[in-house]
Amino acid sequence: MKRDLFPAPAPGVDAGAPAQRPMVRFAGVTKRYGALTVLDGLDLDVASNEKVAIIGPSGSGKSTLLRVLMTLDPVTDGMIEVDGEPLTHMLRDGKLVAANDRHVRRVRSKIGMVFQSFNLFPHMTALQNTIEAPIHTLGMSKREAIERGRELLSMVGLAEKCDHYPSQLSGGQQQRVAIARALAMRPKVMLFDEVTSALDPELCGEVLNVIRRLGEEHNLTMLMVTHQMGFAKEFADRVCFFSQGKIIEQAPPAQFFSSPQHERTQQFLRAVNEAM
Repeated sequence: MKRDLFPAPAPGVDAGAPAQRPMVRFAGVTKRYGALTVLDGLDLDVASNEKVAIIGPSGSGKSTLLRVLMTLDPVTDGMIEVDGEPLTHMLRDGKLVAANDRHVRRVRSKIGMVFQSFNLFPHMTALQNTIEAPIHTLGMSKREAIERGRELLSMVGLAEKCDHYPSQLSGGQQQRVAIARALAMRPKVMLFDEVTSALDPELCGEVLNVIRRLGEEHNLTMLMVTHQMGFAKEFADRVCFFSQGKIIEQAPPAQFFSSPQHERTQQFLRAVNEAM
């Protein structure tokens, strides 16, 4: 009998009920590189199981949002919480102080991220890429990791490619391995940073179908930076438009794309439509 890879809410819990707390919270988050402010006092709550598409022009802070959430870059100011726990800070003697590495690693383990580049180990097969982190980071037994790795590769449509090396896989297949690898760490939150930007349209469709299925079938909170407006409209529960390090406008997709309120949003969407 196949295990549930992403367990449903506990019995008696209404899966459709409003979350008691956001799964992800940005509170006054600022990120500066020298004199350049990339995120400017950002406030954003993302509910459990919510799918948020993040769009905007290049340099608007979209990818930086994901990078500070994944702690790849430190925040300059403000605080991030994940699943009700501070990520950037921790409690000590009843006071919030800067988080130490151990605390960051523990809270960050709730987050998985898939990048533009696949970043697979070239000397490892698809299955080996998928099981490496669970064994060495989660302490999972090799047998359990292999069983779960095969299930995840099957989930992303690569059951027959477990023993293939990255050089033997197409770009779309490599990106799907990268998704399986991120899921192997049992995250509650999945981040996707323009994961189709390096793929041609046909392979892009392969990867988007996998993400679509994850969103439909499993209990995952998802933040996705994308230039795929059609997919954002179809997939997301909410669209956030970034400009100059701030969220200029956010709304459900139907409202966002049919009647954007902010002049800068209207300008951006006109440019996107003209480029199509």
